[in-house]
Amino acid sequence: MRRLFPVTAETDDREWSLAELAAAYAHPEPRPGESGAWLRGNMVTTLDGAAQHEGRSQPISNATDMRIFGTLRALADVVVVGAETVRQEGYRPARARAGFEDLRAAAGQPPAPAIAVVSARLDLDFALPLFTSPLTPTLILTGAAAPADRIAAAEKAGARVLIAGDGVGVEPARAVRALAELGHTRLLTEGGPRLLGQFVAAGVLDELCLTISPMLAAGDAQRITGGPSVAVPQRLALVSLLEEDGFLFARHGRS
Repeated sequence: MRRLFPVTAETDDREWSLAELAAAYAHPEPRPGESGAWLRGNMVTTLDGAAQHEGRSQPISNATDMRIFGTLRALADVVVVGAETVRQEGYRPARARAGFEDLRAAAGQPPAPAIAVVSARLDLDFALPLFTSPLTPTLILTGAAAPADRIAAAEKAGARVLIAGDGVGVEPARAVRALAELGHTRLLTEGGPRLLGQFVAAGVLDELCLTISPMLAAGDAQRITGGPSVAVPQRLALVSLLEEDGFLFARHGRS
């Protein structure tokens, strides 16, 4: 992998170790007076802006993108994902990743991050391994008006339900607060586009890790964010930029 930014004296074309990737993507230290919660997004896009091909992100990804994907998960307390993405991508529980055991133990984290599913109606299959056999119990973020029978079914399956909205849906800022109150401050969202768009519109996304795939997909695939536009576009600062085999791995954070 070649580091393009910051500039170094020598081109680095070797494969980075897991420790080097973890250091490159380490969460920032909390600022004075802040809760410490840091919401990071991780997405992939083609050159022409497609976040998916035929409904899935895997066809536009590559092995290094998946290695970074695994590293970001290994650093996170919880992975926040939309219900539609759970259904489309066949989400499974996060697993303990070899090479990160000591790092997670030193940070006081369990072997694997929890998955937190954002769902208004809880239209989910609670017989899936995501609910029946996670290393860390799965969380569900929903609104106060969610169907009571679906909440009961989720809890019976072993999930913990968190109310993060007064109505049918979830309020992004309340979702972040609810997770932080459980001690989950290193937050990672993997979409989908509508959920990421909600976090952006609410002004609670702190960082975006974006893989730019050297592919053209055409068609009508979604962008990495969906939903209504924001009144004033939010600008993030470039933290780092890595390249391998034509893929760019950008990290942008709020300044």
